Amino acid sequence: MEGCNHEDEHALTASRAKQMLPSDEEVARVCAELKAVSDPSRLKILLALRQGEMCVFHVVEAVGGTQSAVSHQLRILRDNRIVKARRDGQNIVYSLADAHVVALLELACAHLNCIFKENEDA
Repeated sequence: MEGCNHEDEHALTASRAKQMLPSDEEVARVCAELKAVSDPSRLKILLALRQGEMCVFHVVEAVGGTQSAVSHQLRILRDNRIVKARRDGQNIVYSLADAHVVALLELACAHLNCIFKENEDA
């Protein structure tokens, strides 16, 4: 294996990257949250909730499926702090947990339209 042509520069970059890494526990939490978002049914629910809070009945109406299945997916999203729920009379209404979730969804949707150009040097 050939040595690196930028040893000092890359060593410094690697050292900074190592110092900035979150703890293993934090990495595991982020992975769990991203795994929860990565399911197509749950992602559709999150995209629907960008329009505002909704009860399960209206989430089902927006994304399809059964009330039981949507409730199950909402529970997973809630357990992973991606959606929040509040009681409104006899109904539970769901909404995105915070602005970070909104930003994540917006970035993911924007990424769909991103065109990657091949790196000619790679």
